[in-house]
Parts: sequence; structure tokens; C-alpha cells
Amino acid sequence: MPEQTELIHSFKGIPFSTTVSTELLQALDTFEAREDDVVLVSYPKSGTHWLTEIMKNLYHCNNDNNATGQVTLTSALEFGDLSKFDELRNLPSKRLIPTHLSHDMIPVQFKTKKCKMIYVIRNPKDTAVSMFHYYQQNPLLPKIEKWSTFLDMFLKGEVVYGSWIDHVQSWEKNQNDENTLFLYYESMKKDLPKYVKEISSFLNISVSEDQINEIVKKSSFSEMKEKAQKEKVDTKHTVCALTSDKKLIFRKGAVGDWKNHFTSKQNAQFEALFKDKINSSELARQVEYE
Repeated sequence: MPEQTELIHSFKGIPFSTTVSTELLQALDTFEAREDDVVLVSYPKSGTHWLTEIMKNLYHCNNDNNATGQVTLTSALEFGDLSKFDELRNLPSKRLIPTHLSHDMIPVQFKTKKCKMIYVIRNPKDTAVSMFHYYQQNPLLPKIEKWSTFLDMFLKGEVVYGSWIDHVQSWEKNQNDENTLFLYYESMKKDLPKYVKEISSFLNISVSEDQINEIVKKSSFSEMKEKAQKEKVDTKHTVCALTSDKKLIFRKGAVGDWKNHFTSKQNAQFEALFKDKINSSELARQVEYE
């Protein structure tokens, strides 16, 4: 498939979009982290933009001319070439840095400097469906016409960033680290105020009930989608390593949409391949599917 060859390359056995350069991936451990960096991590199509919007609103509501409220949301750490490191070096603190990298590939200084990291997990069935539509709409990714073809690729870890379960398990090593917060997309959908409080506590940000309610309102999927439709494309303000077009980011943001795509046979195929691995992972076992 020529499109696959042109738009995808492999690094350490993991597929990456060519928007992520090999040179940058090779140089990740030379990245200079700061102790006050906050790293926002997810497998693709797991709620990264939603989380960053929550984070921005959380910091901004606390922006009373104090240091806590000053924050710079960067584009994805791995989006681009080596010049990205110079770009990030010139940004003021505090930096919110999104990434889809596995724990094994995260720059070592994020770990040694004990940076705060937030990892958001979405159920893999909805993730697969969302990625399928993203592949179809994003000109920087190969266009996979058939859902069944894409699902096979997803289950084999042949999509960008590789296997969902491998990604989750790479971060599971960090689950007892007090500097890492794990969040579940589905749980956040059910009770966002609770998780805004949890995030603010993790980041030592003081917010009132009124501010929490305002953050929840501003971070609704409909409001974010409407805002994205009005904005001009700006590579400085996308948090995706796969596109600079915000209009491609938002589709449904729903929980349980997988039921509209998976046949009973495909669901059985998924369970056969993923069930044992998910059951062996404490993080993956807690995922909700509806």
C-alpha cells in the first residue's frame, strides 16, 4: 500500500506518522525537562484534547497574577523534527506538554526531575472506532476504507503508536508513582466535577466550587467542538502529534459508540485477542465500555 509507505514509518517496531521524525525520536532523552513541567499522556484518540482544555481552564481560573496561573500549552512533544526541542526550550514555564508516547519512550528527565504526569485511558473499543474515523479524515494518515481492515490492524498493533494494551502496560509500571495520576475517560464523562477536583488536588491548585462548575461548562464536548470550528488552524495550538487541524479532532466524544461498529463476530475476535492481556493489567481491567 503506497499510502502506508509514504505516511507511516517504524521506530523500534512501532508505527509512527511521518509528522513525527526519526531524528526527534532518537533524541528524546536529550530533551531538557523542567521540574514544573506537567506532561499529559494518552494513547491516540483517548481524550487528550478534552483533558488539555480542562487543564487550561483549571489554570486560567486560578490566574490572579500569580505563578500558579501562568501556563503555556505546547504542541505535542513528538510533533515535528528536532527544532521542536528548541521551540519548547524558548517557552516560559509552566509548560503543559502533551504526548502519545509510551512510558519507555518518555524523555528520561521527566522521570528524574519528578515531573507531574497525567495519563488518561479510554476503553479500547471506542478508541479503535475513533481512530478508524480519524484515519479516514486525516490526510496525514493512510486512508483505510473498511472498518474490518482497520480493526485487524488495531488488534495487531499496526496502527500509529502500536498496541493499545502495550501502551497501557508500559505506563502501568508507574502506577504507584505519586507524581503520576491515572484517569479514565468514561469515569470523567460520568462525573467531571469530581475529577476536576482530583486533578486540581494533584497539581496543588486551589479552586472553588463555582470555578469547578465553570471549568466543567467550558470543557463540554459541544462547546469545545464549536470553538474548534471557529478557530483558524494553528500548529502552535494543536496538541495532536498527527495533525495541526483542530477540525479533525472532534467527532462524537461518546462512550459506547463501538456498539454501532463492532459485529458480534468482531467483538468475539476482540475478546479472544485482548481479554487475557486486559485481565492481567490492573489499569486495563478498570476500563468501562458503556
